[in-house]
Amino acid sequence: MDDVPKTITLAFDGYRREPAVSGLPASAGVYCVYTCTYNKDVKPNPTVSIAKLVYIGESDNVRTRVSNHELLPTWKKQLTGDQVLCFSAATVSPEETRQRAEAALIFKHKPPVNTEYTKAFPFDTTTINSSGTTRLLTTSFTVPKGATSS
Repeated sequence: MDDVPKTITLAFDGYRREPAVSGLPASAGVYCVYTCTYNKDVKPNPTVSIAKLVYIGESDNVRTRVSNHELLPTWKKQLTGDQVLCFSAATVSPEETRQRAEAALIFKHKPPVNTEYTKAFPFDTTTINSSGTTRLLTTSFTVPKGATSS
């Protein structure tokens, strides 16, 4: 079968701290789960310091998926000290493009809680170009069709 390369552009919009995930889009997209430290004493605008990429997922409604995710307790086990969970998301549709973007991000970054797509990439060659809040993400990369890793 022919390889049909595709470039997917992702614009990640801000970080949202758990449990206040209401700022995540109630639309289709990919999302990243991080451990972070909330810097509330930074005035006038508190910030977060991103520590570790924990998980990458996709959903037809990112806000609902993240707030009801069955892996939330597992994500929290990645926290140390006074860390909290933070989330970022990029709107993506249709579903096939979302799944391909999710798979490419997971294959490239191998977050510790993800199991699917960490060793094999089942899609055609995919280039990801990301912008916005992309701390700990490689912002431009290509995963070739059939790529594998150990």
